[in-house]
Amino acid sequence: MGHNMGLDYATHAKRGFFLGLSLFVLGGLGATVGSGMSQFPSWEETLLFGLMIVGFVLGFFSVFGLGIILPLTD
Repeated sequence: MGHNMGLDYATHAKRGFFLGLSLFVLGGLGATVGSGMSQFPSWEETLLFGLMIVGFVLGFFSVFGLGIILPLTD
């Protein structure tokens, strides 16, 4: 199949991890600061919680998927 597709797995894993980390931190800080300043509508709380979940999943799977599993299958 597509052996040696020329992907730089380490770079993609690092970028995916830092993107996931930034989404997680953005969601966490937004929820923390927003709840201290004023009461958010429920859709904004759901959006910030969703950012945290997507950030965690993206960071976790980019490291294990792109950093560990895909280089072993290449």
